[in-house]
Order: sequence, then structure tokens, then C-alpha cells
Amino acid sequence: MPPNLTGYYCFVSQKNLEDYLRALSPVDINMALRKMLLLEPDKETDHRGNDETVKTLSTFRNVLEFEVGVQFEEDLRITDGRKCQTIVTWEEEQLVCVEKGEVPNRGWRHWLEGETLYLEMTARDAVHKQVFRKVK
Repeated sequence: MPPNLTGYYCFVSQKNLEDYLRALSPVDINMALRKMLLLEPDKETDHRGNDETVKTLSTFRNVLEFEVGVQFEEDLRITDGRKCQTIVTWEEEQLVCVEKGEVPNRGWRHWLEGETLYLEMTARDAVHKQVFRKVK
């Protein structure tokens, strides 16, 4: 049974942001995405069976609701002007997202270690890592 990620998590740290942004868009990345990532957002997750809600909380609010294992069209226009086919699955104890579209190897994975939530985002060969601490 996968872990329950439900909770509110405060931003702790991140690394390799610039490489990740360049991999998303070699020309220039949407300023909204750059500001959203630089604002050190918090995360709120709600896990109910196969239904998940992941909220990125900062000045720019981003909510992703999905059913685990069911492919859906994700609108990424606010970040980089693209749409993609997305599927989120459990791989052992990690929630793994694969986004199929113009950017190869794009996706993310969330996992818990104690009270620490990890987020790893990939695009092309870049990996951006964020760490959050559970507060409730």
C-alpha cells in the first residue's frame, strides 16, 4: 500500500533550478514559472484512495487534481505554453508523474522520508530537486 502524502509542507531548499528552467525552454522560460519557483512555495497534498490533489502555494497558486493511474491532458500554458498527456502512478513508495509532450523526459516524483517531502522534477537531462518539511 502506498504511503499517505496528505499534509501541509513548508519549503526548505532547492537545487539545480536554472538548469531545469533551461531544459524546459532553451530560448526563455515564462516569467510566471520563474517567479513561482523562486518564491519558495509550500505544498499541500490530499490523498484519498486513488484521488490526489497537489497544491503549490505561493503568490501563484497551482492546483493539480488527478486519479492515480488514469491519463489526462494537463494544461501547462501558465508555465511554458504547452499541453501534454500526463499520467501519475505509484512506483513502490514514490508518486511518479510522466508528462508526454514536446519536452522529452519531463515529469516529477514525490516521496516521503519521515516528515520530509521530496520533489524531483525532470526535463530533458536536467533534474531539479526541492525539499519540504511537514508542518501539519
